[in-house]
Amino acid sequence: MTDFIIDLATLKPTLNRVEVEEPAHEVGLVDADWPGGIRADLRVEKSGDRVSVRGSVTSSARLECVRCLRAFDLEVSGDLTVFAERSTAAKRAEQEALERDNYMSFHDGRRLDLCDAVRELLLLELPISPHCREDCPGLCRKCGADLNDGPCGCAV
Repeated sequence: MTDFIIDLATLKPTLNRVEVEEPAHEVGLVDADWPGGIRADLRVEKSGDRVSVRGSVTSSARLECVRCLRAFDLEVSGDLTVFAERSTAAKRAEQEALERDNYMSFHDGRRLDLCDAVRELLLLELPISPHCREDCPGLCRKCGADLNDGPCGCAV
């Protein structure tokens, strides 16, 4: 079982600090695309059946530059905030609406699964058009040479 599934029975009924480091496949991501694994530093507050999770999640994503097509690693991080309440059968329709709107999560009283929230956070932090560096000159439009290695010799 992954450490991104928090065992609520082990938590104190106050503020808890939870540090997690897991490979990417534990949250449903491909390990080759996230070579450094996923790290999280979380503050988990438990109050009765309510749980709030706040903290930061970091990882390194292997991306391809849209200008020169070289592979590079980009440090990705974001703030995670999850509010969860114990699930009850009587309010199932209301719970589905709250989960769909990403307003609140629900747990079974024993465990709180953060895998989906962590995966979504990291994917949303990826740039739409990644660049290996801001001043990447890209490829020559004529011959396709990588201009990071120097001029290609084509007439300008």
